Amino acid sequence: MLAVPEGTQLILGQSHFIKTVEDVYEALITSMPGIKFGVAFCEASGKALIRYDGSDEEATSVARKFAKLLGAGHCFVVVLKGAFPINVLNRIKNVEEVVGIYCATSNPVTVMVADTGKGRGILGIVDGESPKGSETESDRKERHEFLRKIGYKR
Repeated sequence: MLAVPEGTQLILGQSHFIKTVEDVYEALITSMPGIKFGVAFCEASGKALIRYDGSDEEATSVARKFAKLLGAGHCFVVVLKGAFPINVLNRIKNVEEVVGIYCATSNPVTVMVADTGKGRGILGIVDGESPKGSETESDRKERHEFLRKIGYKR
């Protein structure tokens, strides 16, 4: 399980090329002034290293730790501080070597990984918990107020 630290957000995806770290870095750093993040990428051939970079030492350390735990070829991990995935997700999706996104969340994430003995790959993820019911009118009002409070709706 990837326990996303309080105050951070996780984006987990798959890519296919060594330049992933540099291109995701550029997509993030140009998306928001002062954005704090770390990115790590599990290389699947050659030296098979965890490549990493970031604008925040703590977020970069968490991204590297998560990448090491997963050890899945061509996966990448982005840890955001003080930003939400909605602010950067389309920029990351448009990075030419990004194949897909598994999740973007602040929830604890369980990642199902297959190990062939030669390599590892992500089969899927479980993001957070199952629903406990449907929202009430009070919950709906709370959702509307929250979105306006954080500036995503007017």
